Amino acid sequence: MRNAFADELTKLGGEDPRVVMLSGDIGNRLFDKFKAANGDRFFNCGVAEQNMMGVAAGLAMSGMRPIAYTITPFVTTRCLEQIRTDVCYHDVPVIIVSVGAGLAYAGLGPSHHACEDIAFLRTLPGMTVICPGDAWEVRAALRAALAHDGPCYIRMGKKGEPTVHSDVPTGFEIGKALPVRDGSEVCLLSTGNMLPEAMDAAERLTAAGRSTAVVSFHTVKPLDDAYLKKAFAGFDLVATLEEHSVIGGLGSAVAEWLIDTETAPGRFLRIGTPDRFYKQAGEQEYARDQLGLTGVQIAQRVQDKLARRDHP
Repeated sequence: MRNAFADELTKLGGEDPRVVMLSGDIGNRLFDKFKAANGDRFFNCGVAEQNMMGVAAGLAMSGMRPIAYTITPFVTTRCLEQIRTDVCYHDVPVIIVSVGAGLAYAGLGPSHHACEDIAFLRTLPGMTVICPGDAWEVRAALRAALAHDGPCYIRMGKKGEPTVHSDVPTGFEIGKALPVRDGSEVCLLSTGNMLPEAMDAAERLTAAGRSTAVVSFHTVKPLDDAYLKKAFAGFDLVATLEEHSVIGGLGSAVAEWLIDTETAPGRFLRIGTPDRFYKQAGEQEYARDQLGLTGVQIAQRVQDKLARRDHP
């Protein structure tokens, strides 16, 4: 995802002279092409993320379109006050891009894990939260964020994630769900880098006789109200999938939506990380297996939920 981001950023930098790149002391080689073409619009802000967010807000107030980038917990949790007060309070178009969301940096321990950031940022007034499902969605999300007149958070994985789309998806819009696979009984609403696991789970469920749709719910705020109404009216089970805590993420947002709209929930399942720090040693694939976030485990949880419906 980060390579796609750097490549799309370079293209956007050439198209729009307002684009300014701020880095929290990472990705220096990653942005070599951007720097070669736009050296006066790249700033390494060092390990001073709070200051970087203030600089971004100031640039946005001056008519520029700053993009602030670093590892997820350091560009969100570490500078939450500056995002709230400098960016959101002034409602300026700063694009915050995080790399390594969820458990992408699982091997580096809880200091580098990010399973709370969606919860933090979606509570901030005016903030838009986008979680692309693969590298192609990253490209579309960056362009959509640049066209958006307000604060925007883009939550990426790291590198080497499987691609689900074969090109930049057509019809990518902020706040509009992106159907990826058709189905009639189960609907998997996936956000962020869980999309490949959702596709794997859908294949397994369909093979087991449970026709399963997959939707990239890339925008957690604002939610796609129209698609949610359609999903809960038409499917036997709707499940949210996220590499984020079950508290405060997409699943929580949808649960809140159900209450606020007085929609009959039918069967609803939230799948995410548990309410605890993940302290075991291992990389992302191992961490997902330990936390029940693989395609096999997702398919089994859906089957179990449907079985309880069929045999109460």
